[in-house]
Amino acid sequence: MAAMLKRIGLGSNTSASLIIHHLKRFSACGKLSVSNCSFYSTESASFATEEFSLRYLEGKHEGIALFVMNRPQAKNAMNKNFLKMFTDALTCVKFDKNVRTVIFKSDAPGIFCAGADLKERAKMPAHEVGPFVSQARAAIMELNNLPMPTIAALDGHALGGGLEMALSCDFRIAADNAKVGLTETRLAIIPGAGGTQRLPRLVGVSKAKEMIFTGKMISGTEAAEIGLAEYAVEQNEAGDAAYQRALTLAEEILPRGPVAVRMAKLAINKGVQVDLNSAMSFEEGCYAQVIPTKDRLEGLKAFKEKRTPQYSGE
Repeated sequence: MAAMLKRIGLGSNTSASLIIHHLKRFSACGKLSVSNCSFYSTESASFATEEFSLRYLEGKHEGIALFVMNRPQAKNAMNKNFLKMFTDALTCVKFDKNVRTVIFKSDAPGIFCAGADLKERAKMPAHEVGPFVSQARAAIMELNNLPMPTIAALDGHALGGGLEMALSCDFRIAADNAKVGLTETRLAIIPGAGGTQRLPRLVGVSKAKEMIFTGKMISGTEAAEIGLAEYAVEQNEAGDAAYQRALTLAEEILPRGPVAVRMAKLAINKGVQVDLNSAMSFEEGCYAQVIPTKDRLEGLKAFKEKRTPQYSGE
């Protein structure tokens, strides 16, 4: 038992309730095996690889999960190992009803993600390139399809595939001095993980073409001005201003009914892809999902009693 607790980031003096809480998480996503649980950490006791970790915040931030990149020597470039850990983390939070918001951030100073690991790519046989890009595309689509809100905290440069990961999140918050861009045409390729499709939907076709055709990089401030980011924030001495603003946004989401938030996201994401009449059908179906919930009744009861509702996600 002690060995298992150590592997999932808990000590022998950890409270029984916290042990049960984390065992349920690992059991739910099938990550109790020795080979798969090394990339997790919690705020109270962390156990993570150097390159990528999944962390669960606690206390007033309980319900927030963090995807944390930390390959400073490679500017958080995505290699095969990174992609596997990213995919495993996606699987874990996808089925975790306790997670209400995911924040994607970097612990490497001045960088969010530089995209593909070009050193690894240069050594990769041609027949492996296509499958690797397909796996990256699938992982980023999984990020796009997570049921809970997702926030990319861009405290540093987000280039190529790094920006494509951020584009697949619901919100992007950028430090004013961050640089973002889809720079693939500089390498005689094109964005291959959704960049050619998601960017024009955010900033318009012409602006997206300009950014992609020229491979230009823009500041976090300009990203907010053109609609690529929701907010641009002045960077602080700690270098985590975007993350702090992301936490604030997550705090605003946490008290809301979690099932309602998930259904609202699903209705919006599905609806914008079709005509209005079809979209209204999506909304109707999603609304039907919240009617039988305990949270809906709790909301009505709390309103009547003039108190803050306590939602359970049921």
